[in-house]
Amino acid sequence: MKNKKNNSKKNRSSNFSKLSIFQPNKYKFKKACPLSSKGSPTVDYKNVKLLKRYISENGKILPSRITNISQKKQRELSLSIKRARNLALV
Repeated sequence: MKNKKNNSKKNRSSNFSKLSIFQPNKYKFKKACPLSSKGSPTVDYKNVKLLKRYISENGKILPSRITNISQKKQRELSLSIKRARNLALV
């Protein structure tokens, strides 16, 4: 009787050891950056129509986790939004 209980405990622990937080999740997928693909518009402070898509109603810059923009393009976008603000285009 004792051997069966010990074996079942060993099996449980081995199942948990297989799980890892570093394993990739099968169901999550990363969306591609809309500004990095081919044929995408260039980020420029004069392109007001593009900049308004990435500004909230209150005038704040939307974070990249919401817009799915890469870090490099997010930096360019925020810089161009700030330039457009200074020139009163946005």
